[in-house]
Amino acid sequence: MKADVTTLSAEKAGTIDLSDGIFGLDPRADILHRMVNYQLAKRQAGTHATKGRSDITATKKKMYRQKGTGGARHGAKSAPQFRGGGKAMGPKPRSHAIGLPKKVRTLALKHALSSKAKESNLIVLDAAKADAPKTKGVRDTLKKLDLTSALIVDGAEVDTNMSLALRSIPNVDLLPVQGINVYDILRRDKLVLTKSAVEALEARLS
Repeated sequence: MKADVTTLSAEKAGTIDLSDGIFGLDPRADILHRMVNYQLAKRQAGTHATKGRSDITATKKKMYRQKGTGGARHGAKSAPQFRGGGKAMGPKPRSHAIGLPKKVRTLALKHALSSKAKESNLIVLDAAKADAPKTKGVRDTLKKLDLTSALIVDGAEVDTNMSLALRSIPNVDLLPVQGINVYDILRRDKLVLTKSAVEALEARLS
């Protein structure tokens, strides 16, 4: 499939051939859903923790005599039913990551790219570079391309001026091609790829 190449000034700069095996698939919501769940679960910190009865600093002496009180027989004040006692079966630090085969992860990225192409929300730029790290100039440039919510993916290295200028603009992200992922593609309305990003993706996913 062919796609138009544009400049940051919204001028046409030729065309580019996009691989049908990467940008021309029929998107499957189930694969995208599995991949987003995988990403969000993996980035959870999993540092939540509570103190059990063995972690509580309290006397281990028997609270009162075994018989004759008319109440239950308790052996320590650190038991969960007492105020200040340990938490029964509370959360402990753990990993929330779930498994997902590498082939499925690769396929999910292809389907995410294809979904943007199918919705006509894929823009190919000749380059993503700014003359100066000025937010105002880059914001005006993005308005010409109607980019209010976009993920911009450059080559192996991003332009420093562009990166600095975009930091203050909400809902617009800039990533090197090795950082492209399904979640960031789907959370923005538009996907903007530079020509070098397209070449790197086709070499990686073919």
